[in-house]
Amino acid sequence: MKSKRIIFLTKYPRKGASSRLRTFQFIPNWERAGYHVTVSSFFNDNYLANLYVGKKIGILNLLFFYLRRFRVLFTVSKYDYVFVEKEIFPFLPSFPELVLSKLKGYLVDYDDAIFHNYDNSELFIVRNFMPNKISRVMKMANKVIVGNEYLAMKARASGAKSILRLPTVIDPNRYQKKVHSAKLITTIGWIGPPVNLKYLESVVPFLEKIQQNFFIKLLLITGKELSHFSGNQELIPWTEEGEADGLLKIDIGIMPLPDNPWERGKCAYKLIQYMACGLPVVASPVGMNREVVQHGVNGFLADTQEEWVEFLGKLISDWEMREAFGTKGYELVMEKYTLAGNFQKMLALVSTPANDNAENT
Repeated sequence: MKSKRIIFLTKYPRKGASSRLRTFQFIPNWERAGYHVTVSSFFNDNYLANLYVGKKIGILNLLFFYLRRFRVLFTVSKYDYVFVEKEIFPFLPSFPELVLSKLKGYLVDYDDAIFHNYDNSELFIVRNFMPNKISRVMKMANKVIVGNEYLAMKARASGAKSILRLPTVIDPNRYQKKVHSAKLITTIGWIGPPVNLKYLESVVPFLEKIQQNFFIKLLLITGKELSHFSGNQELIPWTEEGEADGLLKIDIGIMPLPDNPWERGKCAYKLIQYMACGLPVVASPVGMNREVVQHGVNGFLADTQEEWVEFLGKLISDWEMREAFGTKGYELVMEKYTLAGNFQKMLALVSTPANDNAENT
């Protein structure tokens, strides 16, 4: 029997976290299941390298990306299934999705609230002429795949035909469970791209207060140090190959977030990574963080400075609590947030036709 052909129109190449986690890590599974897979990314590695350090690229480079994607669209007829990550063309109207929906049909995947790039855009022309672009993309899709409830709510409001909730997940084979023990210095850790260090700035005052009473070290798995923190700080440059080993050097994982529309669309992937390594967590009660963190069981949800200081203090002073919380988090991830579990649901998408007005969790 001839193998089915799938093309994934991703936003980034493998080095882009969202594309790696939502598409690239599943490719071996698709191939083992007998599918022929093609991935075509909109941006390239050079764009990502500039993005992560805050540099802009030239208009000619951007034009190249748009022309390359335009050319790829002429090849989709040879594929049985088309998966779109977020949108076909960033900051252009949804006409390509309209044509694709009529000629071929497509499935679209979201792990961020990118609709706020349009309805809350600082650019007048985007905010006023394309505020509902992503709603239209969702409505025209055969299936809308979303990473959390906030994104599912948007898909429902947009009139999506069929919705599937797929959280961002890990491959358990890449992670080890940490062995906790009593120690003089407790390591508080964070993982993410340098551009997101802005989220850590909000907890610097809390960390400063904590280190007045405890011996702590801040470990950042990223490409840049956190400014304004006077305490002990260690930097591990992020690599896909080395992130799991880096996480094992952490005793407590943190994920601070402001309660804003964009952040409500995040998929709590940091927390899932921490828990895959058996780490307790402290996180802001924002969006999917509320789903992943079982307060007082596998971690703490901290809103105010007093809560951050209190909950971090509890975990720092009690290594057995860290171990117990870490075990609970590990069990949760192995039950609900694994690559194999998600892939079975993805496989069902291409094995059976989309069911109008259906929603799966």
